[in-house]
Amino acid sequence: MKALFSELRPAIVGTLVLAGVTCGAYPLLVTGIAQTAFKNQAAGSLITDKDGKVIGSGLLGQNFAADHYFHPRPSAAGAGYDAASSSGSNLGPTSQKLNDAINERIAAYRTKNGLAADATVPADAVTASGSGLDPHISVKNAELQTARVAKARSLSVEEVTELIASNTTKPDLGILGETGVNVLKLNLALDALK
Repeated sequence: MKALFSELRPAIVGTLVLAGVTCGAYPLLVTGIAQTAFKNQAAGSLITDKDGKVIGSGLLGQNFAADHYFHPRPSAAGAGYDAASSSGSNLGPTSQKLNDAINERIAAYRTKNGLAADATVPADAVTASGSGLDPHISVKNAELQTARVAKARSLSVEEVTELIASNTTKPDLGILGETGVNVLKLNLALDALK
């Protein structure tokens, strides 16, 4: 019996030490560094209004359907942009259901934005992201919505184009990711114009 305990003791102590390091010390260290060096990102990149009320996150898309707002890309997350149901549609390129949905979205996008029946529509305007929560659209997608938004807000196309440019994010370090426009931030900038 004593031999058994002498064999088990190092295994138990090793397990407890590793559990303490990987489940306690390491997460606390990483959280402390994140809260100190990247406070906004660690808190969820929350966006607040002038009264300090949280109105969204720069990392999660929201649904905007009114003509005076830029529209995000479609969402397959729950009823749309439901963070608790984040997921893609899981439909593959050979899926007739996906093809039909994309064709419907293309027609609706062209109609909504006053485009010609044969106008090229950016892929991000008619397909959902993998998470269904992508907060960004491509610059081309934003440009194609500019005339609709400008007309609905009685603004010039140039004013709206300037807002798009000021809310366009470049790839991190110049190579990581793609250039995109955060829809929530852009729509908030539009609302701030009044």
